[in-house]
Amino acid sequence: MAADSVTSTAEPAAAAVPAGLTSEEAARRLAERGAGEPLASSRSYGSIVRANVFTVFNLILAVAGAAMLVFGSWQDALFLGILVSNSAIGITQEVRAKRALDRLSALVVPTAAVLRDGEPQHLPREEVVVGDLVVLQPGDQLVADGELESSEGLLLDESILTGESVSVAHVPGDELRSGAFVAEGTGRYTVTAVGTESYAAKVTGEARRFRHPRSPLERSMNRLLYTLVGAMVPLGLLLGYSLWEREAPVREAVTTSVAAVVTLVPEGLILLVSLTFALSAVRMARRGALTQQLNALESLASVDVVCLDKTGTLTDPELRVTDTVTADGAGASLERALSVLAASAGVRNTTLRAIGERFPGEARALDQEVPFSSRLRWSGMRHGGTTYVLGAPELLPLGELAGKAEAEARAGRRVLALARTAEPFAEDGTERRLPAGLEPVGLVVLAERLREHARETVAFFHDQGVRLKVLSGDRPETVGAIAADVGIPVEGGPVDGRELPADSAALRALVRERSVIGRISPDDKRRVIEALTDDGHYVAMVGDGVNDVPGLKAARLAIAQGSGVQMARSVADLVLVRSDFEVVPALVGEGRRILRNLQRVTKLFVSKAAFAAFLILSIGITPTAYPLLPRHLTLGASLAIGIPAFFLALAPSAGSFQLAGFLRGVFRFAVPAGAAVGFGVLSSYLAALQVFHLSLLEARTVATTVMVVVGWYLIIALEGSGKLRGAAVVTMCLLLAAAYVAVLLVPFARDFFALAAPSPGMILIAAGGCLVAIGGLVATSDEFIPGRGAAAAG
Repeated sequence: MAADSVTSTAEPAAAAVPAGLTSEEAARRLAERGAGEPLASSRSYGSIVRANVFTVFNLILAVAGAAMLVFGSWQDALFLGILVSNSAIGITQEVRAKRALDRLSALVVPTAAVLRDGEPQHLPREEVVVGDLVVLQPGDQLVADGELESSEGLLLDESILTGESVSVAHVPGDELRSGAFVAEGTGRYTVTAVGTESYAAKVTGEARRFRHPRSPLERSMNRLLYTLVGAMVPLGLLLGYSLWEREAPVREAVTTSVAAVVTLVPEGLILLVSLTFALSAVRMARRGALTQQLNALESLASVDVVCLDKTGTLTDPELRVTDTVTADGAGASLERALSVLAASAGVRNTTLRAIGERFPGEARALDQEVPFSSRLRWSGMRHGGTTYVLGAPELLPLGELAGKAEAEARAGRRVLALARTAEPFAEDGTERRLPAGLEPVGLVVLAERLREHARETVAFFHDQGVRLKVLSGDRPETVGAIAADVGIPVEGGPVDGRELPADSAALRALVRERSVIGRISPDDKRRVIEALTDDGHYVAMVGDGVNDVPGLKAARLAIAQGSGVQMARSVADLVLVRSDFEVVPALVGEGRRILRNLQRVTKLFVSKAAFAAFLILSIGITPTAYPLLPRHLTLGASLAIGIPAFFLALAPSAGSFQLAGFLRGVFRFAVPAGAAVGFGVLSSYLAALQVFHLSLLEARTVATTVMVVVGWYLIIALEGSGKLRGAAVVTMCLLLAAAYVAVLLVPFARDFFALAAPSPGMILIAAGGCLVAIGGLVATSDEFIPGRGAAAAG
């Protein structure tokens, strides 16, 4: 660990440090440079267009469509219109989502505290100019390069730049690079490079972009698409060889090939996934949650352990002093020392603000100051020949106050001790340590108020089977009391973080059984989360301070409070802009709804591919005319898969969700479903053509009818759980059936799709084909029985 420093401030800092620019000079320099562009907070417009237009499947469909336009009928290239409309819808919705997220992200974008005319101002990164004097406090991100002018125990987390996780101490004269974060201490630096000339333009999102690999869902979807492309190549070659071997005419060969290949392509699946995530991100934004990683939605559905700090999550972030206890012989020095310490501190954290409100005073010139460190758990100052230390009671001498400190801690209150000595702090550049000769001055008792909906939030997680682990720097007894008050079971009693085992296996065993850990260091938060992850859990971390950052980086899902430090917000996957932890249950429900629905509609798209493979292998390689034209497949895929999938993906849903075995579950449904639909279509088509000697136009109408009707049955079997949802799904299918009947009855539409007007014989044959397909489905698995299927799909 890099050495910490103790800052002597016997001489005013202003004597050695520049006072910053004047407003006029800053305005002149900004005008000469030109206003910088705000850092991108979400995907660019160009990346949205590329993601929705330039895909492998769009290329396949475009080539197939061009072939149809050249060698076949333009009506059979109708799927090109769907390709264009799908891309347009995807681009439009993602742009809307981008604008909503950009508006929200503006509330949490990193800013810089600069001195202008000797007064502090908070400015966005693009308004900082060369020569500005920037004031650094714990959690701040450096938004420009510069030279350090003063340092008060300044430690920078430069992992985003160097990959090193150990914070680095800096002294005046050091060059600082944008992108680093203040881990401890304070300082001031003069800006030497901004905009494209600094690292600031390069670091946006790097902490979160490289923090996680692709999510399990993303990997599963990629494997699925690669599998379909891999199946498409040999099936296409087999079909092409068959057509070449029997010397089929070019028009027939192109029409048959396009009909087979287009059915294999899940043209709407990728669009549906990205569109669903985009719209859900907007829904979450309305609840005050900024999604900085798309896979955060998946993580919300998968999380089974949530680690959280006490302050700001279970309790309101603001503290209040409820009592002080003066040690014998200290006289009035307790309140006087607290007043000077709170007013004169270089960095006023929540605790010092609460003390300052209770004991207001004027700032004094300090001889020495040691800023608070969550790692050391104390801060100090030297003034008037006396050194004062404010910190955890167990670190300082208490004398007869020990019993009072213990009782207040067990009651759930935060207790700090104040001690004094005539000895100064060491100034030899070594690790900060407590001075010798400390004697007690008194205790400060602070209280926190439970958040309004804390108990309801905890109860939700308990009902969902999500375990909560409280990791706090407060005393274990205090943390345990608060946890029990909100309904978190304090399993085995609270643990003292200073006694955590060094052995990984022992740590995993401990965190498996215990739910509350107090006096835990930032690095131990990381170790606990890694131990839970190694134990097979999907872990989320909620935090807002610098001490939470190691845990946030280690978690699969990092959630930061909007009121937290810039460093915590930067590494988070989700930012609760309004700092409302009680919205997290709604976000978890949203994530689980999305994943349940996507898993179900994916089964429909893959069933279509399995259906196409069945037809190629069963009739595509024979001399018999192919049962479906491309226009039939476009009509059927739209009415039985595309349109329903868009509604079902965004609809409310209930049931469990398990990402494990995602592909296995999809193929277990899709392969028998596609084969059964194919068998029903093929049997009815051949019966109409060869047994009842109907025309090719009428036989293809029968085949198309069987395809769409059995497709609706699959939707009802897959989605129709619960009376309300089941009724909605059936109603949707009836409306789609009415649209199909209208196509059959309206001459123009019927001729356009190359269908025949239905006759009683055609209806009976189609009904027989539907019964064959549905009977095969029901005999295969309970998953294809309405009601039971929806439950199994979850």
